[in-house]
Amino acid sequence: MELAFSPELLIAFATLLVLEIVLGIDNVVFISILAAKLPAEQQNRARIVGLSLAMLMRIGLLFAASWIIGLTADLFTVLGMGISGRDLILILGGLFLVYKAVIEIHEKLEGEEEHARGGKAATFGGVIVQILLIDIVFSLDSVITAVGMVDELWIMIAAVVIAIALMLFTAKAISDFVAKHPTVKMLALAFLVLIGATLIAEGVDVHIDKALIYGPIAFAIGVEVLNLIYRGRQAKRRAAEPQPVTLRPFIIKDAPEGRITPVPVGAERRAVADSMNHPDGAP
Repeated sequence: MELAFSPELLIAFATLLVLEIVLGIDNVVFISILAAKLPAEQQNRARIVGLSLAMLMRIGLLFAASWIIGLTADLFTVLGMGISGRDLILILGGLFLVYKAVIEIHEKLEGEEEHARGGKAATFGGVIVQILLIDIVFSLDSVITAVGMVDELWIMIAAVVIAIALMLFTAKAISDFVAKHPTVKMLALAFLVLIGATLIAEGVDVHIDKALIYGPIAFAIGVEVLNLIYRGRQAKRRAAEPQPVTLRPFIIKDAPEGRITPVPVGAERRAVADSMNHPDGAP
């Protein structure tokens, strides 16, 4: 028990938990964007199924840690560069992520209505398959990070389960926030393109420092938060300002004894309608 509560293990657990959450945010954003294609009553179920599959896949991969390590052995060589099983998964996963993000950006620019008329409606099964494919990529990255940090299996599993539980708790809020703010969704899609390109680079042994990726992402998020605060305050100011009074147009109607009486257009129309309905003046 002393080993279980040693400061070193607690620090390793906390660090791994934070890394699992950071790596999982990309997964949550992608799942939220895909789930938004479904009818409203199916979106939450798709998010739960997608994140549950991600958790089960990561736990399964943790139990197959020796197989994960074996994926680093070269399968074949291309232009003098060895390609391993892990490299293939990263390259294919990165290409898939870039493709999906670019398609989503194109849809936003073209207009969702125009895009919907030109393509098929998303189905629950189709969305789950896409979520499963990207779960494989993010799970592999997550498990490789975990295996490289600690040796205790229970610590890795605990960090994964807690991270996924937090994602399940916040997935709907993140999804609603992204859907409510189009600029945030476009920013998230741009991040997914960047992350996909990073996965491809990792697959061809071009290692990019994570700080160079997540640093600009954090800066862009900070700028977007300031923009959201500014737009919210501007909307409150406009709502508090007195609204201009809209005057209804009047027409001039001749009255007996030479008097001129202004009559609103609505009243004039009603009078004309009454005269047409009762030409003899009968009520």
